[in-house]
Amino acid sequence: MAKLAQRVQAFLRSPQGQRLVDQGRRQLAKPENQRRLRSLFTRLQNKRRY
Repeated sequence: MAKLAQRVQAFLRSPQGQRLVDQGRRQLAKPENQRRLRSLFTRLQNKRRY
């Protein structure tokens, strides 16, 4: 049985995986989504401090 990381890498090299990566990149290019991610990271960092 292949390791999980190998299976993920194989998926990302497949056409379906490439479409998913491209879609993610397009979503990350949107300013609204960047703002949401920054807010999420800030909340996660604040929780780790306590």
